[in-house]
Amino acid sequence: MLRKLLLTLFGGLLAVVIGLAVGWYGLHWYGDQKIPVASDAEFVIVPGDSLGRVVKRLSAGQLIQYPEMFKVLARVKGVAADLHAGEYLIAPGTTYRQLLNKFVEGDVRYFSATLVEGWTLKELLMDLNSHPKLSSPVELKNLAAVMAPIIKDVPQTENLEGLFYADTYSFEAGTSVSSILKRAHKRLQSVLEDEWGKKAEDLPYKSSYEALIMASIIEKETGVPSERPDIAGVFVRRLEKRMRLQTDPTVIYGMGDRYEGELNRRMLRERTAYNTYVIHGLPPTPIAMVGREAIQAALNPSDGKALYFVARGDGTHHFSKTLAEHNRAVRKYQITERRKDYRSSVQ
Repeated sequence: MLRKLLLTLFGGLLAVVIGLAVGWYGLHWYGDQKIPVASDAEFVIVPGDSLGRVVKRLSAGQLIQYPEMFKVLARVKGVAADLHAGEYLIAPGTTYRQLLNKFVEGDVRYFSATLVEGWTLKELLMDLNSHPKLSSPVELKNLAAVMAPIIKDVPQTENLEGLFYADTYSFEAGTSVSSILKRAHKRLQSVLEDEWGKKAEDLPYKSSYEALIMASIIEKETGVPSERPDIAGVFVRRLEKRMRLQTDPTVIYGMGDRYEGELNRRMLRERTAYNTYVIHGLPPTPIAMVGREAIQAALNPSDGKALYFVARGDGTHHFSKTLAEHNRAVRKYQITERRKDYRSSVQ
């Protein structure tokens, strides 16, 4: 009787052991199987999603087979409640175990937004607000209120033009526009502080904010990096001599939406806070977004005697020491060359 009971118990225990072994082997086998996708597939875990809801959507999207096995795999590993929200990219060849690890580690897909040197606030917000992976657009009229908690030592808090650093920013899907703006502002503060500490001596700026204003003008005046220090040198010397800067980009900025692509003498004589043909010194705010190079140029202008420059028509500029030399350059590049272009276009 005892022997029969022992045999029965042993048989039951053996069955349990065999069952566990088969289950372990089956789970191990399942974890090594590749997900049935032929190309990259996107999948989103929404904040608050349970394991059951995640598995249900994976199965409905035909991204996994044997969904109950995936649940068991997560529970055996003790990570059923550790799935991170976010957008994921599931590549061909990914195994079920790798997919689960991706969810647990929060290996989400990252996107990027590039803020371009020379952009105005309107252009910046238009680009960020239209990004398909960013959330919570910010309107220009609300920008000052959004940025108020982190804006410091800025005299023009109602106009935040130029207070965002031109760079590329990575982010997860669903990140807010305001989050990118705050990162870009903090980045600008860091770069400006760093470059301010390495500036040349005896510059005509009362603050780093004035240097930023100058950097924005330099940014709009030339797209040739090597010319930035030379442009800065001209403007710094004009400030030191109390000459008006007389730079077209400030006039254009001051006109706002009224500017339609071409300046005339009337516009150059129009009094606005930004028209440097009329006002002395710098305009009240930056006129565009800048990168490090423009800031470096504003704080380390080239030496020399040039007080004027004119566009050659090929993206570069001719620099002159005297007004007479400048007028000759204007006749050559702005009048003679235009006539040549006109004759070529009608032949």
